[in-house]
Amino acid sequence: MTYSFSSPTSVDAVILDYNGVLGVQPTLAQWQHLAGLAGWPDTDLASLQYAFWKAREPYDAGQLSDLAYWAKVLGYHPGPRLLRELRTADIAMWTHIDPHVLDILYRARTAGLPMVLLSNAPAHLSNVLDATDWRRHLMDDALYSARLEVCKPDPAAYEHALAATGIADPGRVLFVDDRADNCRAARRLGLRTLHYTGSPSDLRTAFAFTA
Repeated sequence: MTYSFSSPTSVDAVILDYNGVLGVQPTLAQWQHLAGLAGWPDTDLASLQYAFWKAREPYDAGQLSDLAYWAKVLGYHPGPRLLRELRTADIAMWTHIDPHVLDILYRARTAGLPMVLLSNAPAHLSNVLDATDWRRHLMDDALYSARLEVCKPDPAAYEHALAATGIADPGRVLFVDDRADNCRAARRLGLRTLHYTGSPSDLRTAFAFTA
């Protein structure tokens, strides 16, 4: 079966977040593995997650090196071996894909819908995502905060992504993200938005597929 999307009832391009849309959230076991590497008490996982996220935005924006980021999380500078192990675990936490969303995106690509990835991601994760088959096959472009040196919801991130779609009218572009604040920022720039809450059927509806 072939699929198409139909303007003007649908959109001319889509800007997609990665984690929380195409990428699934880390499991408890993955967080526990990271805590074990960091020497964190099993009973205090929440404090590890707090430290992890507190320093994440400048890391995602390319303002911190791997070493500087993990030093902030741990409270000390890890040696080369531990740093490699932490980075490997970090990558593994963010590289699991929702197969249902992936199927919808492949249908969208077959139908000719242009797509641009816009992700808050550090440099090492950006490189891993760029090397995946789905990135090469689905996305016309992929923009990462570490390379842009700015994170969503900064307006500059959306402006870069809109330019990458080649669509002049932001009202003809759909932005999909799992964070409400990111969607609000996109709407302020005139983009259509879908606050994605984990239901692939919402994507199918937003893309206005016709069989």
